[in-house]
Amino acid sequence: MSQNIPHDRLAPEQFRAAVADRLTELLGSHRARAERVHPEAAAVVDAISRLTAGGKRLRATLCWLGWRAAGGAADDPRIITAGAAFELFQAAALIHDDILDRSDTRRGMPAVHRAFEAMHRSSGWRHDPEHFGVSAAILAGDVCLSLSDAAFHDAFAGSPRADRARQEMETMRFEVMLGQYLDVLAEMAPPAEDPAVAAQRAETVVEYKSARYSAVHPMALGAVLAGGDDGLVASFEPVTLPFGLAFQYQDDLLGVFGDPELTGKPAGDDLREGKRTVLIAHALDLLEADTAAALEDELGRADLSAQSVAHWQQALRECGAEKRVRAEIDDLVAQAQEAAGRLEGSGAEPSALADLRGLMDTLLHRTA
Repeated sequence: MSQNIPHDRLAPEQFRAAVADRLTELLGSHRARAERVHPEAAAVVDAISRLTAGGKRLRATLCWLGWRAAGGAADDPRIITAGAAFELFQAAALIHDDILDRSDTRRGMPAVHRAFEAMHRSSGWRHDPEHFGVSAAILAGDVCLSLSDAAFHDAFAGSPRADRARQEMETMRFEVMLGQYLDVLAEMAPPAEDPAVAAQRAETVVEYKSARYSAVHPMALGAVLAGGDDGLVASFEPVTLPFGLAFQYQDDLLGVFGDPELTGKPAGDDLREGKRTVLIAHALDLLEADTAAALEDELGRADLSAQSVAHWQQALRECGAEKRVRAEIDDLVAQAQEAAGRLEGSGAEPSALADLRGLMDTLLHRTA
């Protein structure tokens, strides 16, 4: 890092800036490689650069907190590279997720497949612009996965527990891809008649597509990289799992009720995408039968009007579905905070635990 800051005083925002610098370095190098292949190939790396320029850097930060909790120096280049690897993997997940969900926007910009589609249209090329957009974005996501693997490999070098770290990474990748499949399946398969079964399906998707990938594995991987033992790593999960679940439930609320100016996505976008979230599972349980059937009929309609979105926002509030999810978030936050208090005697580095509590407080009270 360019800043001369003692490792025990490095602030989270300074770590995130270091990760951004590392991403710029990595992607700049690979853009030059792409240009040597062919000048037009650089567009793939440019799309990745635009996407990775934003975001909360949640997974990178949690990896860093796990590393620090296990005694790693906060400004060690290996953990900065690991943070960049997480950001590249997240970019791949977002690119592919937006294709699967047929999303038009991401972080206030056109989704990557829509950006490539627009490139095709503006260039006046032959054949189907939508097919080109999807094809190019799939390849961009694959490039992200390749770059992420290479960065993880560099981060693991010299770790006393490199094999265990690799196992954690591979478990994370396997689980999130299966979680993504279950998410797609939930949108296509007939809904469960039993509301409890529907809610359980939604919770499984949240746990494996989001919570474990976003919180549990990143912090565990960081601790393992620093040489933390399995007992310390296991002590984090009672904090990170409820935090990850609460974070995604909050995202689900923002996907229906969020302000587009803050979220970077249209209001009610999750309704148009047909997301089978815990919010929707609760709504189908609480709504009158005829209204629930109407929601089922309109869920997943890409042409759902703003008026219909407003109608369903009101219905989800009035039936108590939103209130039920907020109560679940409150319960999960309490579980995470209680477990975080128990970490005080675990041998974890105290400043890392203080930053973990600060991160949870900030992200669980966000509006975007």
